[in-house]
Amino acid sequence: MATRSDTAASPVKGGAAPGRAPGGPSTDKEDRRRTKLSRRWQRDARWSPYAFVSPFFLLFAAFGLFPLIYTGWASLHQVELTAPTDMNWVGLKNYTRIFDDDFFWNAAQNTLTIGIISTVPQLMIAMGIAHILNYKLRASTFWRVAMLAPYATSIAAATLVFVLLFGRDYGMINWALGAVGIDPIAWQDDKWPGQIAVSTIIIWRWTGYNALIYLAAMQAIPQDLYESAALDGASRWKQFLHVTLPSLRPTILFTVVVSTIGASQVFGEPLLFDPNKGASGGAEHQFQTLGLYLYEQGWVNQHLGRASAIAWTMFAILIVIGIINQLISRRLRASS
Repeated sequence: MATRSDTAASPVKGGAAPGRAPGGPSTDKEDRRRTKLSRRWQRDARWSPYAFVSPFFLLFAAFGLFPLIYTGWASLHQVELTAPTDMNWVGLKNYTRIFDDDFFWNAAQNTLTIGIISTVPQLMIAMGIAHILNYKLRASTFWRVAMLAPYATSIAAATLVFVLLFGRDYGMINWALGAVGIDPIAWQDDKWPGQIAVSTIIIWRWTGYNALIYLAAMQAIPQDLYESAALDGASRWKQFLHVTLPSLRPTILFTVVVSTIGASQVFGEPLLFDPNKGASGGAEHQFQTLGLYLYEQGWVNQHLGRASAIAWTMFAILIVIGIINQLISRRLRASS
């Protein structure tokens, strides 16, 4: 018997099985599971970055922040290396005492002069080397890697080699000077020759490092600037003066600040250049730096409180250098 089509059951989409009614127990369970996973994902997204960076902060707190705070606290006490737990409060006496010490000002002056003698030629030579390496040279990768060889060399090994070169009676430097009629120089005994010799070691070690920094900055300069300058008839020297140097002003400022900070912390070179291998920086303290003066007070004379005061004084000097760097950087950005 025929049936009316309007009374027939409509087919279910996706198959003959009847659809699941919304809001059933299975749907609620699935929603709860998705909500739980969503909350877990949110917690993971919120806290996992802190877990990734936490090892750095833990190491910094253990080996950076704690020694800094402890050194500041020890600088206000009289404490000796033989009894580091016995502290006697003296306030700012350690600071006033080092400021009244002629050896401190001698070390500060030596640090300044060695910093100038080593930093200025170092950065000028590095700029010239970077300018040469910026051109297309054969085996350019080899020359760039060779620039890092002095930086990768041990301070002790490099300084001992330079001690042989600057020897008074057997050194190659005095031999070369004698060939042109100059008398031998006592590099390890006189003030200015000793500082020049120590600065030479620093220049040798860090010139290649700064040259690669300048080279990376030069390669970031658009070639359109050089092409425009060449079309205007500018020679390569004028292109270097009017295109390269203005574009490298932020990089030059960075290297000057980093080199200044490094010069204020010079330690290994003057220590090993001393013929007696002591912390006095020569028989008359002629090339004793602030780093050597700190070492002498803390580990030779065993005055940890006074050495801590010297360390915080050097830290204050670095803060002043950083502030000056910030002010100059702002002025350069404003002028550009």
